[in-house]
Amino acid sequence: MITIKSFKIKNREILIAVIFDKKIQGVTFSFDGREFLQERMTSLTQYLQKRGVNVELEEKESSFPELVYKILIGDIENKKGLKDLSFEGTTAFEKKVYDTLTKKVKRGEVITYGNLAKMLRSSPRAIGGAMKRNPYPIIVPCHRVIASNNIGNYTPKREYKRFLLEIEGVKKWIS
Repeated sequence: MITIKSFKIKNREILIAVIFDKKIQGVTFSFDGREFLQERMTSLTQYLQKRGVNVELEEKESSFPELVYKILIGDIENKKGLKDLSFEGTTAFEKKVYDTLTKKVKRGEVITYGNLAKMLRSSPRAIGGAMKRNPYPIIVPCHRVIASNNIGNYTPKREYKRFLLEIEGVKKWIS
């Protein structure tokens, strides 16, 4: 199933799409309208299917977009959203990375790929790969993972990462 809702944040519209069965299978969003959201939904659907997740795209009402939005604005802690994620199609390593990041790096904080890698006894490159493949953005706050000397990359757009960090009150890597 899929549900899409529109919200306002800092005078911008955010469209949040959630693919779900009993739990959230994937999340995507757009600050650039429905056409871009459609591109992101297509990409997410293909990714999930490639990973063996059975995706049904029939539209159905759900409170999951509100959950994502409440996490985004800080009304709900990210770690409380973990229980609603299916983790279908994720590897054991990815699940460990997502769980650790979500529980250890709080709103308004950032961590480098290297420091998260040390925490998990892994490599920065492996952490970067897990962040790139994160099917649960905002709930699993991959936007909080930065490079040691710059903001780092972000799918779908680097400016989205800046805006998400700005919403959370992070100043160091925005300017």
